[in-house]
Amino acid sequence: MPSSISSFERTVPDLPWTRLALVAAALTLVGAVAWEIRVRSWGYAPTLNDTSDLWAQQRESVEPDSLVIVGDSRPHFDMDLDELEKGLGKRPIQLALDGSCAFPILDDLARDERFHGIVICSVVPGMFFAPGGPLLENSRKALKRYHTWTPAQRASHYLGMWAEEHIAFLKQDDLTLGSLLEVLPIPNRPNAQVGPRLPPYFCALDRERRARMVDGCAQPGPLQDRVKNGWLPLFTPPPPPSYLPREAFMKGMGQAVEARFRDTTVAVEKIRARGGKVVFVRFPNSGELRKHEDRMTPRVGPWARLIKESGAPGIYFEDYPELAAFECPEWSHLSYPDSVEFTKRLVPHLKTALAK
Repeated sequence: MPSSISSFERTVPDLPWTRLALVAAALTLVGAVAWEIRVRSWGYAPTLNDTSDLWAQQRESVEPDSLVIVGDSRPHFDMDLDELEKGLGKRPIQLALDGSCAFPILDDLARDERFHGIVICSVVPGMFFAPGGPLLENSRKALKRYHTWTPAQRASHYLGMWAEEHIAFLKQDDLTLGSLLEVLPIPNRPNAQVGPRLPPYFCALDRERRARMVDGCAQPGPLQDRVKNGWLPLFTPPPPPSYLPREAFMKGMGQAVEARFRDTTVAVEKIRARGGKVVFVRFPNSGELRKHEDRMTPRVGPWARLIKESGAPGIYFEDYPELAAFECPEWSHLSYPDSVEFTKRLVPHLKTALAK
């Protein structure tokens, strides 16, 4: 039986394509400008997103004898790189990550056989000893990007930085469709619990990853209130999962925390054995958040044990009146002017710690 092949020819409509393309481009431009105006009216401004690419770029710049900052968002906001350089004689590299556990970054530096520099490590006990979850995942995500960074990702990163420095609506954590959908007022359901909201945009970021609190958050007002009122839910551990007995859950948590103490001591010893140094720092907090943290993780608990077992020097802000005098506007971070002054006052204590 003979086979036949039917041919298909697509007919292109005879339309004014050039004019249509221009109209589409004009509508896109008008929409983009309108959205830019709208988000700027909400208080947003052009600034870099703190992406894994930006972090990987800074991690890649670490030299064997570098001065490196690791930790959570507090050293990210509270440490001024210029003042640290003036006081310690070396330009620091900012590797602190907002909403993260510092241990994976410290461990990565310890495993880097080339590294024998100085590490200033922030310790918020509830975050540093997190056994799992988003805090650890944020650090691991950044490390994975650094260790697997491709040329295409680099090129995209450098092109994206230019756009982010000029366009306010390019905020990956606040203004993407997915982010906007996440803030819809959806109530908790039996099998779907809505987690606490993350803080909104309230800092500017430069290419060295220096975070500076925006004026709208440093001063009393709606933005400061929104950020401030979000900390207590975020700093409250979630309840044990319903499918696991509480005793088994608590036992697993305890084992994970014990492992973190041991692994941190090993990491510190590795860096020290190569001639490097680690200094742990407890940065300021204020208001109800300080009361909450002190109640959940009292100083005589994880902090004291970490300093004792690791053998590393520690600086606890409450020990020094000149450091304890600062008030965090939204309870967790210092304003930009205060971060400069705080760093000036911290430098002598860092010098003393590093001389030990």
